[in-house]
Amino acid sequence: MSARGTERAGHGPADRPTGPTGAAAWARDLTSGARFAFTGGRESWLRTALTALGVGLGVTLLMIATAVPEMLSERHERSIARLAPDMPAATIAPGPATLLHRDAATDYRDQPIGGALLRPDGPRAPAPPGVDRIPGPGEMVVSPALSRLLDSPDGKLLRERFPQRVVGTIGDAGLIGPSELYYYAGSDRITTGTGAERIDHYGQKSDGFLPQGPVYLILMIMMCVVLLMPVVVFIATAVRFGSENRDRRLAALRLVGADIRTVRRIASGEALCGSLVGLAVGVGIFLSVRELATRVTVKDTTVFPSDMAPSPLLGAIIAIAVPASAVLVTLFALRGVAVEPLGVVRDAVAPRRRLWWRLLFPAAGVALLLPLLSRASGPFGTSADPFQLTASAVLILVGVAAVLPWLVETCVARLRGGPPSWQLAVRRLQLHSGAAARTVSGITVAMAGAIAVQMLFAGTQGFTEDTDGVPPTHSQMRASYRPVPAAEVRGYTERFRATPGVVGALGVVTTYADRTDKAADERGVTSVSVGDCATLREMARLDSCADGDVFVARKDGGFDTARAFPPGTGLTMEEYAESARDRIPRVYRWTVPASARVVATRPDPAGEHHDGILATPSAVDITKMPEAETVLMVKSRPGDLDALERVRNTAAGIDPGMHIRRMGGVVKVDHYTAIERGLLIGSALTLAVIGASMLVSMLEQLRDRRRMLSVLVAFGTRRSTVAWSVLWQTAIPVALGLVLAVLGGLGLGWAMLELAGGSVKDWLVFLPVIGGGAAVTLLVTLVSLPLLWRLMRADGLREE
Repeated sequence: MSARGTERAGHGPADRPTGPTGAAAWARDLTSGARFAFTGGRESWLRTALTALGVGLGVTLLMIATAVPEMLSERHERSIARLAPDMPAATIAPGPATLLHRDAATDYRDQPIGGALLRPDGPRAPAPPGVDRIPGPGEMVVSPALSRLLDSPDGKLLRERFPQRVVGTIGDAGLIGPSELYYYAGSDRITTGTGAERIDHYGQKSDGFLPQGPVYLILMIMMCVVLLMPVVVFIATAVRFGSENRDRRLAALRLVGADIRTVRRIASGEALCGSLVGLAVGVGIFLSVRELATRVTVKDTTVFPSDMAPSPLLGAIIAIAVPASAVLVTLFALRGVAVEPLGVVRDAVAPRRRLWWRLLFPAAGVALLLPLLSRASGPFGTSADPFQLTASAVLILVGVAAVLPWLVETCVARLRGGPPSWQLAVRRLQLHSGAAARTVSGITVAMAGAIAVQMLFAGTQGFTEDTDGVPPTHSQMRASYRPVPAAEVRGYTERFRATPGVVGALGVVTTYADRTDKAADERGVTSVSVGDCATLREMARLDSCADGDVFVARKDGGFDTARAFPPGTGLTMEEYAESARDRIPRVYRWTVPASARVVATRPDPAGEHHDGILATPSAVDITKMPEAETVLMVKSRPGDLDALERVRNTAAGIDPGMHIRRMGGVVKVDHYTAIERGLLIGSALTLAVIGASMLVSMLEQLRDRRRMLSVLVAFGTRRSTVAWSVLWQTAIPVALGLVLAVLGGLGLGWAMLELAGGSVKDWLVFLPVIGGGAAVTLLVTLVSLPLLWRLMRADGLREE
């Protein structure tokens, strides 16, 4: 009889599948696994809950991270929507639909307060975003945060700066965030001659929130990689949570005839179910956190809940990637597990981990970095490809996570001796180091990335900060104002001197001028300051002075101004190209009189030396000096912090548009500040998620080892010894992870600095990061102790 006939007679091979195959088999097995996740008893419910909690925390941070670009974009759009049009091409004639607008920002207690003065030309004048009615003279509308500040005891000095009556509040559409301090005040004093511009609408063209320059690009890429990599690592760890109960069920499935592929797909179905529940938990936590966003302030920054909305594309990627990764990771984790009808073999000696393939990840990352480093030519000359840069950073950090299990296994294999708690911990790690390494891999990646970013921030600080070289102080202030006659400047100076707490004040009208015959290889720019004789005597040592005199002032030991600009030198003062757009720039030529005398400078009340040309009012026509401004320098009594606010109040009494700033300190570039704030917020959330993830992982491992813990106590092992062993089991992988994080973080940070054209400012920048990681680890261990005490009870030996 033929083989075909034998099969028809029922005597042929019996291993031909009779059930569904392909996608149908996958669907059947995944569904069975999901059913076991909910119907497998308390153990299955608890394991599913732990997986869902771990995945949910990761999904929450992923959704927050995907919402950051939209949040920054929305804030940016609202900020430019309330700006006056940028440099109108033609002068707008007054009409019923026009408005005079003048910026009038100020500061209070180092908090910026934005604002503007408004004067409508007609009944249809455009109102700023978020404002229902343009306030009239003596009226103002304020943001809710500014209203609260004005009504609080802390706003007493600020109320003196705003004599207007509050008649309304600015809506959300006109504010960057709920904590922003902003106002609009009506005024009948502003004109185009006092700095106001006439507009017929609000808003400027938006190019989107895209920081320009390689420094910002590298900072943003590193920020995203550092914040998201630990989350991805933890999600991969959370879906591998397992227990003896699941192992027995898998063995039972093999006993009733399921093959190894079916068993693995069913296990994947359990993980898939936990990840789907975790996805829902993460969405729920995200929605709850979003509603509480207005109550959280980080560096004076808050956001509206509506701004925290992930883009649909990124949200769809998360919804697909998280469940898919759960299935893939589970299949990968079960590749070395033998699930047989009589049990699951996990305690056999696993083959030693290989190092060579783990080194492929950092090697590939370095290979991608090398071409970028060869093309780097300084902070503004590099042409880094963002995709190549992101891939290299991700590969290097993945390499750190991949090398950690091999490093832990290799190091603990050589450990011998020590107290009982140490021996228990070491033996446990020698048998099962993979779970411990996975638990700390997330914090290792986070610390490596944080070290790299901190090095990058410190090394590029000079590119993203502006400082005037004066130590930070509240006692030295400077104001800029439109040019006014010398007598008026003198009146302003006297008003500042009469302000309580002020010990000195000085005011001049100043601009910059070029030598008309300037050579290309010599310094040909100097300042021209105009003031009366009393003012000039505070700036230079004058034997005599009369109106019409001109002096060439030079600082002892400084630049030789008298040699570069001797009497008789021709000077040219001209308008900058930006301010002269769409019209012919103003040019004023003036010659230093032959009668000008060379004098030595002296420090003004603020401690500055004014080398350059000093002129009395009748010697030069300030109305013809382009780009001229009135500069007022004020010095207050050291230690009197309220004096700065009183000086600002005096300035507001002169003109609300006169802005007083304290000298010294650092002023960060706007994009850099946004990135820094984003990193601070993201780092805090990442640290919280890492701590929570480590706690969940540790609790899951303790729960799976409850029988062993009970046996140890039953044989007379001290509870303190067991507790110390649990601490050592966490501390050893964490210590090795810290070493790996320092090496990887310093290397990656150095490479990014080379791309940005910066230099390493501090090789010990990793110390605070390492301290934070160690503190999180210790806190997690302490929080897990109550469960440890409970699991060491004798009832853990009971078997049903």
